[in-house]
Amino acid sequence: MRDEDERSSSLLLLLFSRFNCLMFWKTSRRRLSLERPLVMAILNVTPDSFSDGGAHFSIDDALRQAEKIIAEGADIIDIGGESTRPGSSPVSIDEEIRRTIPVIEAIQKRFDIPISIDTTKAGVAKRAVDAGAEVINDILGLRFDERIADVVAASGAGLVLMHSRGTIETLHVQPPVEDIVVDVVADFHRAIAVANDDCVKDEQIVLDIGLGFGKTQEQNLELLAKLDKIKTEFREYPMLVGASRKSFIGKVLGGAPSAERLGGSLAAAILAVRKGANILRVHDVKETVAAIKVVAAIKERSPK
Repeated sequence: MRDEDERSSSLLLLLFSRFNCLMFWKTSRRRLSLERPLVMAILNVTPDSFSDGGAHFSIDDALRQAEKIIAEGADIIDIGGESTRPGSSPVSIDEEIRRTIPVIEAIQKRFDIPISIDTTKAGVAKRAVDAGAEVINDILGLRFDERIADVVAASGAGLVLMHSRGTIETLHVQPPVEDIVVDVVADFHRAIAVANDDCVKDEQIVLDIGLGFGKTQEQNLELLAKLDKIKTEFREYPMLVGASRKSFIGKVLGGAPSAERLGGSLAAAILAVRKGANILRVHDVKETVAAIKVVAAIKERSPK
């Protein structure tokens, strides 16, 4: 039994070393250490986000929320001006710029924290990096507007490539693919190739499995369960997971509404970290940071 335990421990150490061979993420302004999981805090400046729509729509409200989540331990703030909830409609470039750029400028002037722009449009991305954003989070993974890669290459910004299927209008009504892991892996290879062809460096790229976007309930759970296998395929790239308050968690919890999904969100976040996630995109910063600290403390006492 002891030999079996030692073999299991050795395997875990091997997996950990593979998952953490790249220990930083390069943005336009800094290198973010990945020696511990980073927390990317969600700050939506939209009137119709599924979880906090309208809550931080003014600049003053957004600044107060930014100050709060920074105090709670956020490492990155991800600002979105276009809702991707089921049933949402696309917004124009001008409207997305109107919602996001003043908030980015205000936060950048007041706080020293990396800012990410959650957008699928190169025009918005360019204005955002000029305003102080240093990461571009593209939920369509360069499928909608490949010119985002040009913005990333020119600015040196970090780039999040998320797996998804369909357009903004059809993200949540796509027929399921037969093998979601195969589909995610294939799309990551495609997106990385597009980025590299436009001179985006590997050290700038983070991958996101896109929980809740074009997946069935079972496929969302499968992707979390098999995250370590996907991570092994892309061990040189950091992995971001955004499970926070997603509907698949609500379904597991018997139909719990968004505001009552904290426990499930934390469980998914910790499992994701154990499976190789380097960055967690979350609504509940304080609670997520606390959960990560407890896991780290337990890990320090684990057998070597």
